[in-house]
Amino acid sequence: MLSAKSQKREPASLLIKGGHVIDPAAKINAPMDVLLRDGRVAEIALPNKVRGSADEKFDARGLIVAPGFIDLHVHLREPGQNYKETIATGTAAAAAGGFTSVCTMPNTAPVVDTDEWVAWLRHPERGAVVNVFPIAAATRSSRGAALTDFAALQRAGAVAVTDDGKPILDDETMRAALRLGAELNLPVVQHAEDTRLTESCSMHEGPTSFRLGLRGMSAAAEANIVDRDVMLAQQIRESRLHVAHLSTSDALKAVRRGKRAKARVTCEVTPHHFTLLDEDVGEYNTNFKMNPPLRSATDREAILVALADGTVDAIATDHAPHATHEKEVEFERASFGITGLETALALAITKLHREHKIPLTRIVELFTVGPARVFDLRSRGSLARGNFADVTIFDPKKRWTFEAAKSRSLSRNTPFDGWQFTGKVVATIVGGRVVYRTP
Repeated sequence: MLSAKSQKREPASLLIKGGHVIDPAAKINAPMDVLLRDGRVAEIALPNKVRGSADEKFDARGLIVAPGFIDLHVHLREPGQNYKETIATGTAAAAAGGFTSVCTMPNTAPVVDTDEWVAWLRHPERGAVVNVFPIAAATRSSRGAALTDFAALQRAGAVAVTDDGKPILDDETMRAALRLGAELNLPVVQHAEDTRLTESCSMHEGPTSFRLGLRGMSAAAEANIVDRDVMLAQQIRESRLHVAHLSTSDALKAVRRGKRAKARVTCEVTPHHFTLLDEDVGEYNTNFKMNPPLRSATDREAILVALADGTVDAIATDHAPHATHEKEVEFERASFGITGLETALALAITKLHREHKIPLTRIVELFTVGPARVFDLRSRGSLARGNFADVTIFDPKKRWTFEAAKSRSLSRNTPFDGWQFTGKVVATIVGGRVVYRTP
């Protein structure tokens, strides 16, 4: 491993030696050495066959070396809500979870709906330790009416547009957004929820919500929006529709239909939706309150099948930090959302790989080339020569316990505090520089 002394300066070159490389984009699943130089991948070769020299070496024996993980859906809470999270703390949590790039949502205060705010998010003064790709609002102030200036937002660095927690319900507005996105090759991300059907609801509609006396969100509230959006994407052939945090079986059916029709439709799922069920809410535990809510066993099974068969394009955390006072209230009043950056890989290995036998190569694909393709993040998602030197190194057999109190996030709202996992990030490398190492 790197010495403490060597971390104090930034080596121009780093040789990752002795690891097992999994790079689905390059179809590599074998022992390989990787040479990074000047922020790029300089060489990847069989063990001891790298021709170039390096200033430093990283001993990766017994570890998996993968392209840097990409999270398509995080809430870094800036501007305006830095009591929950900052770009600095959120990206520190991302690095600890193996993510070298994160895409941050615009539902902040104020809403990120101008090119100036997109540029603000990307400024070095924000203190990011991983790559931050802003997603801008699709409509002004995310009110679902007038579209924002997609072209200006894209020029400023936005990789997609969305109104996220305030889904676009009006058919003509969504059609216009997809058309404008098609002209610019810019993805439109939809938080699929018909909020006309979910007002005052706080969890999934089912036996548990009935027992607890809580108003429940029906699966149809999600599926109906996905169904409409997929139909629009099929009509507007060059549009790019991305369904955020998909959680229901019926919504998956609509995505599959769109993919079969060759529409440019993609989707993501979260670790909490492939791990937990609505019944896990227990006795009004607000750390299990999120939106979309935890769903039924049937929905979870459909998600697991879709993760395995290639329907799902990416695993995204929907990292949603909240202050203690926003969670330690009555269930119906508590904020929706949980943190997730530091537990995503462990949940994927523990649940998907070990319990459900989904190959490790597929899991790496869902964290790397899958999300890179969704938002067209070029020169990322693979360790191909010339790509950015973003690398995630992890131990798939390491057993550990997650302690929320030690999280690098400002917030502690997680249902996974005290959980025992298998699979641990050892090091995260961004632009050839080690930004995280397991303590």
